[in-house]
Amino acid sequence: MSDDQVELIKKNTELVIGQLGPLSGIEFGLNRASVEWVEGFIERQRAREDFDPDAGNLDSVLGSFLGECIIANAGGEWQSSDLYGWGIAFSADDWAFPFAKVEKAFRHGVKGGDSILSFYDTTVDWLAKGKLSQHVSGE
Repeated sequence: MSDDQVELIKKNTELVIGQLGPLSGIEFGLNRASVEWVEGFIERQRAREDFDPDAGNLDSVLGSFLGECIIANAGGEWQSSDLYGWGIAFSADDWAFPFAKVEKAFRHGVKGGDSILSFYDTTVDWLAKGKLSQHVSGE
């Protein structure tokens, strides 16, 4: 990933922490509790009458935050996939795509099957540790 893109992700993450942290009432940072709070924020935005999932770049900003939370707690690094765009690579075969997940969360919501908290938990507890590949392959 280019230095400019990494810098933009870091700035987006700082923006989320600076803007949403004070609203959250929790110890907001690169942690699971903050991902859970952001999921509620997304659901509250979706419930607004004037909500337009195509307006602005909130999915990119929150995707940056989600990705940095994953990296802070599970490792990995930002890389570009020819097929899926920017994501977090843990190995040659294990990737997570937080930008795509946040975009889906804004479109479908938790009830539609797109929970960023579930995505975070699965990525940190299974994918990053190679357990998901082992479970799927039956190892």
